[in-house]
Amino acid sequence: MYQNEKKISGEELYNGVVIHLTKDQVELDNGMKATREVIHHPGGVCVAALDEEENVYLVKQFRYPFGRVLTELPAGKLEYGEDPLECGTRELKEEVGATAQKMTYLGCLYPTVAYDTEIIHMYMAEGLDFGEQSLDEGEFLDVEKMPLEEAFELVMKNEMPDAKSQMAIMKAYYLRHGRNNEE
Repeated sequence: MYQNEKKISGEELYNGVVIHLTKDQVELDNGMKATREVIHHPGGVCVAALDEEENVYLVKQFRYPFGRVLTELPAGKLEYGEDPLECGTRELKEEVGATAQKMTYLGCLYPTVAYDTEIIHMYMAEGLDFGEQSLDEGEFLDVEKMPLEEAFELVMKNEMPDAKSQMAIMKAYYLRHGRNNEE
């Protein structure tokens, strides 16, 4: 079984606002050479914000790569070196207009492991207080609240294709209704 790939050389192909693309030459454990194209991304955060009635707050936003509006959890891109909790707190305030008394870390996910360094951190927010949204310039979205149970069903019926939202909703649902809560 292969355990490591050693970088021999690298070439920058693109350095943009969101991503940085490199093409690397690597040596495999068996001595063979291979090419690896890597998208470098600072990562992101998503927040499953739950109110006292167990509604989750979602955003509907046009996503250019797919040419349509998608329903997702509030989320945002990390700045390099930024604390994920600070980013999640900021994005919840910006997109939903909410602050949370409690933020529970739900873990992280690697959405595209073969060629992308992005890591998404997930939180569950509780004890919500609402104020005004403060969307970024050029950001347009609608906020919708939905019972967590209904959001979970949308995930299970593949009607919410966003991976970070699926995972965080499933984890939040499990924390609230999983087998550990049956005892």
